[in-house]
Amino acid sequence: MPKLTIDSRIVDVEGGTTIVDAARTVGIEIPTMCFLAGCEASTSCMVCAVKVNGNEGLVPACATEAVEGMVVESDSDEVRAARKTALELLLSDHLGDCMGPCHVTCPAGMDIPVMIRQIAAGKLADAIKTVKRDIALPAVLGRICPAPCEKSCRREGADGAVSICLLKRYVADVDLCSDKPFVPKCSDKKDKRVAIIGAGPAGLSAGYYLGQLGYGSTVFDVHDKAGGMLRYGVSRDVPGEDVLDKEIALIEAVGVELKLSCQVGKDISFDEIAKRYDAVFVATGAVEVEQVGFGKVEMSDGMIKVDRASYATNVEGVFAGGDVTGKRRLAVRACAHGKEAAVAIDQYLRGEAVVGPVKPFNTRIGKLDDGEMAYCVGQVNGEERLSPAEKGAGFSDEQAVREAGRCLHCDCRKPKKCKLREYSLQYSARAGRYKGKRRKFVQVVVHPEIIFEPGKCIDCGLCVQIAKQAGEKLGMSFIGRGFSVRVETPFGRGIAEGLKKSAKKCAEVCPTGAIVLKGDMKNK
Repeated sequence: MPKLTIDSRIVDVEGGTTIVDAARTVGIEIPTMCFLAGCEASTSCMVCAVKVNGNEGLVPACATEAVEGMVVESDSDEVRAARKTALELLLSDHLGDCMGPCHVTCPAGMDIPVMIRQIAAGKLADAIKTVKRDIALPAVLGRICPAPCEKSCRREGADGAVSICLLKRYVADVDLCSDKPFVPKCSDKKDKRVAIIGAGPAGLSAGYYLGQLGYGSTVFDVHDKAGGMLRYGVSRDVPGEDVLDKEIALIEAVGVELKLSCQVGKDISFDEIAKRYDAVFVATGAVEVEQVGFGKVEMSDGMIKVDRASYATNVEGVFAGGDVTGKRRLAVRACAHGKEAAVAIDQYLRGEAVVGPVKPFNTRIGKLDDGEMAYCVGQVNGEERLSPAEKGAGFSDEQAVREAGRCLHCDCRKPKKCKLREYSLQYSARAGRYKGKRRKFVQVVVHPEIIFEPGKCIDCGLCVQIAKQAGEKLGMSFIGRGFSVRVETPFGRGIAEGLKKSAKKCAEVCPTGAIVLKGDMKNK
């Protein structure tokens, strides 16, 4: 039994064990993309590179046998840099959007494509959960939001963007009119409370997401009703004050206490609030410096200075967001501030590093040419953008399903199980470091079980081996030579012929979103 050292830990393994498997026996996980137990190691991705016995070069851990006296470094700066480079080389030839353009552009970061597919499938109970995961007041915003997400909708350049804002409103309205509107499950109550100054969209949103994290909060506001700019700042010809009241009631249901007609600086001092509560979130909107005293919180030109990632001020335990930190104008951005600040406040109250929410990794296809766009539109509902019959009205059930059917499904179908995305985030890889001419967008949908996107394939060869093991007559094969090599069905035949028995298994083991099961929502 060989004895070796991996990252200063002694490991005893059976003869013939690879470094990857040896590391796993002591809880060290070496990243792999082209490796799968039961298949031959292809060593094509080099994401598993490690340094052995101080040698100058690196070796692939998936194919290198562990031997007596071996000393392995699996997490040194040199190894991490090599893995980052390997990932960036893979990304240079990767054609796909991790997140749909609408998702990227939404100031609240809502997973719009998933919501749309849930509407199309009639799964409205799931859709409202998707919406409220990121937006606390969707019915109100569905009436007033200028929908920046629609401006980036890829279909905008063809026959009109998908009516995202109205679809969001539709989901929220259906929920509000139901016998039991959605109230999210909350974590166990914690023994710490947060004070929120300002009951506008930022403050209410912060309270909503803090409540789900287990924190009770008290929202102080000078007005006799909550809502801030949503109640007092929007045009009176926009209907929905009753809708606002209903959504605020659902926010209160997660443990948010409203203390209204209470002016901070007059009825209660900021210093007193800071003493009573474990953290403070200031969301008053734009204020004059002389109107409210915020103790030693640093301000400039009537605005509080914050770290843009964490919303933390210069005073420990005090955070701020919304228009009090700079003119945002959009209510959806204020809501986003509240949600993201809740993450940072939770980090602070847990004693963790206060860094705010982690920004998801994303790659982008960019603009499609006319032929690619025509192909995408041809795969879905070909109708033009729908509009309600009356101005200011929402969608009917039928209209919502039809409009949802226009979505081009730009986002990846396997975002949670894509190893390329996972490791790129882990190693801070940059998608555009090695720029080259991008591939042509192709999406093969003729197979009854799977969808194949060659542009996302990293040529790992796992599907080639799986098909061979399954006894496929044609299977998959490497076609071409050198940098032009691609995984395809031999002899120019279709993938439906190549993968008759092993398609599902190939989708399960594919390390990216190149092969995915049709209609699989589990990875979303």
